[in-house]
Amino acid sequence: MMDRIRRGGMARGLGELESAVMGHIWSCDGPVSVREVLQALQRRRVLAYTTVMTVMDNLHKKGLLRRHPSGRAYLYEPVMSHEAYSAQIMQEALAKGGNQAMTLVHFLERLTPEEHAALDAAIHRSDQQ
Repeated sequence: MMDRIRRGGMARGLGELESAVMGHIWSCDGPVSVREVLQALQRRRVLAYTTVMTVMDNLHKKGLLRRHPSGRAYLYEPVMSHEAYSAQIMQEALAKGGNQAMTLVHFLERLTPEEHAALDAAIHRSDQQ
Protein backbone atom coordinates (compact mmCIF):
# COMPACT_ATOMS: atom_id res chain seq x y z
CA MET A 1 0.00 0.00 0.00
CA MET A 2 2.90 2.38 0.71
CA ASP A 3 4.04 2.05 -2.92
CA ARG A 4 0.58 3.11 -4.08
CA ILE A 5 0.82 6.21 -1.90
CA ARG A 6 4.32 7.00 -3.16
CA ARG A 7 3.27 6.67 -6.80
CA GLY A 8 0.26 8.88 -6.05
CA GLY A 9 2.54 11.84 -5.41
CA MET A 10 1.58 12.39 -1.79
CA ALA A 11 4.74 14.40 -1.04
CA ARG A 12 2.74 17.59 -1.45
CA GLY A 13 0.70 16.53 1.56
CA LEU A 14 -3.01 16.88 2.01
CA GLY A 15 -5.26 19.78 1.15
CA GLU A 16 -7.14 21.62 3.89
CA LEU A 17 -10.36 19.59 3.62
CA GLU A 18 -8.46 16.33 3.10
CA SER A 19 -6.49 17.08 6.29
CA ALA A 20 -9.68 17.79 8.22
CA VAL A 21 -11.27 14.56 7.00
CA MET A 22 -8.18 12.47 7.74
CA GLY A 23 -7.73 14.16 11.12
CA HIS A 24 -11.23 13.15 12.13
CA ILE A 25 -10.88 9.61 10.80
CA TRP A 26 -7.52 9.17 12.56
CA SER A 27 -9.19 10.23 15.82
CA CYS A 28 -11.91 7.57 15.54
CA ASP A 29 -11.71 4.10 17.07
CA GLY A 30 -13.08 2.29 14.04
CA PRO A 31 -14.55 2.63 10.55
CA VAL A 32 -16.73 5.69 9.92
CA SER A 33 -19.35 6.67 7.37
CA VAL A 34 -19.38 9.79 5.23
CA ARG A 35 -22.33 11.04 7.31
CA GLU A 36 -20.35 10.68 10.57
CA VAL A 37 -17.42 12.63 9.12
CA LEU A 38 -19.77 15.26 7.72
CA GLN A 39 -21.45 15.75 11.11
CA ALA A 40 -18.09 16.13 12.84
CA LEU A 41 -16.76 18.62 10.30
CA GLN A 42 -19.96 20.66 10.19
CA ARG A 43 -19.28 21.82 13.73
CA ARG A 44 -16.64 24.12 12.20
CA ARG A 45 -17.89 24.79 8.66
CA VAL A 46 -20.79 24.27 6.29
CA LEU A 47 -20.22 21.35 3.94
CA ALA A 48 -22.35 19.32 1.56
CA TYR A 49 -22.60 15.55 1.96
CA THR A 50 -21.42 15.09 -1.63
CA THR A 51 -18.32 17.22 -0.98
CA VAL A 52 -17.24 15.04 1.94
CA MET A 53 -18.13 11.89 -0.02
CA THR A 54 -15.96 13.05 -2.95
CA VAL A 55 -13.03 13.89 -0.67
CA MET A 56 -13.25 10.50 1.05
CA ASP A 57 -13.48 8.73 -2.32
CA ASN A 58 -10.40 10.64 -3.49
CA LEU A 59 -8.53 9.68 -0.31
CA HIS A 60 -9.50 6.07 -1.00
CA LYS A 61 -8.18 6.33 -4.56
CA LYS A 62 -4.93 7.84 -3.23
CA GLY A 63 -4.52 4.81 -0.99
CA LEU A 64 -5.01 6.58 2.35
CA LEU A 65 -8.40 5.06 3.15
CA ARG A 66 -9.83 1.58 2.76
CA ARG A 67 -13.55 1.15 2.54
CA HIS A 68 -16.02 -1.62 3.19
CA PRO A 69 -19.61 -1.81 1.90
CA SER A 70 -22.25 -1.15 4.55
CA GLY A 71 -25.72 -1.26 3.08
CA ARG A 72 -25.88 1.27 0.27
CA ALA A 73 -22.89 3.24 1.58
CA TYR A 74 -19.30 2.58 2.65
CA LEU A 75 -17.48 2.62 5.94
CA TYR A 76 -13.97 4.08 5.76
CA GLU A 77 -10.85 3.55 7.85
CA PRO A 78 -7.26 4.74 7.50
CA VAL A 79 -4.72 2.50 5.81
CA MET A 80 -2.02 3.76 8.19
CA SER A 81 -1.77 5.78 11.38
CA HIS A 82 -1.33 9.53 11.36
CA GLU A 83 2.23 9.03 12.60
CA ALA A 84 3.05 6.56 9.81
CA TYR A 85 1.63 8.98 7.24
CA SER A 86 3.70 11.84 8.68
CA ALA A 87 6.81 9.65 8.54
CA GLN A 88 6.05 8.86 4.88
CA ILE A 89 5.80 12.56 4.05
CA MET A 90 9.05 13.26 5.90
CA GLN A 91 10.82 10.44 4.07
CA GLU A 92 9.62 11.71 0.70
CA ALA A 93 10.72 15.26 1.55
CA LEU A 94 14.15 13.99 2.58
CA ALA A 95 14.50 12.00 -0.64
CA LYS A 96 13.70 15.13 -2.70
CA GLY A 97 15.70 17.60 -0.61
CA GLY A 98 18.97 17.42 -2.48
CA ASN A 99 21.89 16.74 -0.14
CA GLN A 100 20.31 14.50 2.49
CA ALA A 101 22.95 15.18 5.13
CA MET A 102 22.51 18.94 4.85
CA THR A 103 18.74 18.60 4.76
CA LEU A 104 18.92 16.67 8.03
CA VAL A 105 21.28 19.26 9.54
CA HIS A 106 18.82 22.05 8.71
CA PHE A 107 15.96 19.97 10.10
CA LEU A 108 17.81 19.30 13.36
CA GLU A 109 18.68 22.99 13.76
CA ARG A 110 14.98 23.82 13.79
CA LEU A 111 13.93 21.31 16.45
CA THR A 112 12.69 22.55 19.81
CA PRO A 113 14.22 20.98 22.93
CA GLU A 114 11.05 18.88 23.29
CA GLU A 115 11.29 17.70 19.69
CA HIS A 116 14.98 16.89 20.21
CA ALA A 117 14.09 14.78 23.25
CA ALA A 118 11.38 12.98 21.26
CA LEU A 119 13.86 12.31 18.46
CA ASP A 120 16.45 10.96 20.91
CA ALA A 121 13.82 8.67 22.45
CA ALA A 122 12.74 7.45 19.00
CA ILE A 123 16.34 6.71 17.98
CA HIS A 124 16.93 4.84 21.23
CA ARG A 125 13.74 2.83 20.73
CA SER A 126 14.67 2.07 17.11
CA ASP A 127 18.16 0.90 18.14
CA GLN A 128 16.64 -1.58 20.59
CA GLN A 129 14.40 -3.27 18.00
